[in-house]
Amino acid sequence: MAHPGHGSRGLDLGIAGRTAIVCGGNAGLGLACATALAQAGVNLVLVARDGDKLNRVARQLQDDTGVAVRTVAVDLTTPDAPERIHSVCAQADILVNNGGGPPPGDFRDWDRAQWASALDANMVTPIQLIRTYVDGMIERRWGRILNIASYSAKLPLPLLGLSNGARAGLIGFVSGLAREVAEHGVTINNLLPGNFHTERLERYATAVGARTGRSAAEVLQEMARNTPVRRVGRPEELGAWCAFLASEHSGYVTAQNFLLDGGTYPGVY
Repeated sequence: MAHPGHGSRGLDLGIAGRTAIVCGGNAGLGLACATALAQAGVNLVLVARDGDKLNRVARQLQDDTGVAVRTVAVDLTTPDAPERIHSVCAQADILVNNGGGPPPGDFRDWDRAQWASALDANMVTPIQLIRTYVDGMIERRWGRILNIASYSAKLPLPLLGLSNGARAGLIGFVSGLAREVAEHGVTINNLLPGNFHTERLERYATAVGARTGRSAAEVLQEMARNTPVRRVGRPEELGAWCAFLASEHSGYVTAQNFLLDGGTYPGVY
């Protein structure tokens, strides 16, 4: 396999040899990002809870691309997670914050503890990881931070109130921080994916179907019909965006929210 930056005729992203931390890197959109970065010659540190799956994915990526791949099996919401990741990777050039969202449901059923858990996982945890690595990026005058949120931050979805609120909070916070660190060569951007064919989307479709008397397959078909491109996204499409925004070519792009939703969001801004 030929990789950009490794003698291929494709666009050289200019990041071969750099190091990226990819959270949730063993499945779904996180794995898509890790794969695209590895194909660009980036060495990886993959973080996820399932150590066995994490190690299998790491071996496969290393075999396929030849980059170095390390792993950290940890629950990102535990207080010592940033420290454990830092003990394996003290210096990162690229940080991809990504994690599964909280479960769907009716806000009337959520107590304070459930709200606190959602905010911790989808807002506070990414901020703590940024805190761990951003100063090193500033010192080296180069860094890329990408947060994978959701298009629900701009187009709130039924049943996903916990996710809608927490992800919007993260986006609001990093919008200010991105402008503070930009002069040091560090960019922070957010990817807002719509419906991508992942296990999480299938679980959401199952929850919607259970409330409306339909199968998950029927809900997924409706999602595709209601998307202007008439299909759901492919994870590798988001992975390519991640790799470009992590590249040398994206240094003039920061504090932005990129919708990848097949045209679903109806607004202009």
